[in-house]
Amino acid sequence: MKKKIKIYRMPISRVFPATHPKKGQKTYFDNKIKIGICWDRRTNNNCPAHAHKPNCYNCEYYVDIEGHSNSIKLHTIRANYELWRKRIDEVNAGNAILVLYEWTGKPYHSKTNELFRFDKDSGIGIQEFKLNSIEDTYSWSLIDNRFFDSHNIIDFATNDGLSLTDFKDWFKNYDLSKQMAIIHFTKFRY
Repeated sequence: MKKKIKIYRMPISRVFPATHPKKGQKTYFDNKIKIGICWDRRTNNNCPAHAHKPNCYNCEYYVDIEGHSNSIKLHTIRANYELWRKRIDEVNAGNAILVLYEWTGKPYHSKTNELFRFDKDSGIGIQEFKLNSIEDTYSWSLIDNRFFDSHNIIDFATNDGLSLTDFKDWFKNYDLSKQMAIIHFTKFRY
């Protein structure tokens, strides 16, 4: 009897939300995730045919994003850590897959476009995340119960596919002191 695989779906924003100063502008998250996957494969020496090169301009995963060719999105941050931990554990056990998608128009009122599928061999992972403040560049944060020096918050924002300013504006209405999930699309971890 064939084992039934669960499918978990996660939306990725195609445009900045209405609460953001850049509302309606493209995020390019889909392309930034592709570049992140390429970067991960390169750094782990398994990017098909391009592991030996300093860039992957000819790689199927490389996409030039209107002057943002070095932009990446290695992870996403989500509320409800326990729910996502359970789901990612199921994916890594081979009992589920995670599908990233985007809405083609207005969320919940348009069709969806599937972007990526992550299975147990994809390197997907999760880390617990709490942040004291995004206003104070030098504030502390906690990842997997370890202190993370937040003066590297710029790197953290970049790895989430955003500038520090855009990151702060995106999460300004979130209570980041509550337990959140960093869902990694590659083998990269903090």
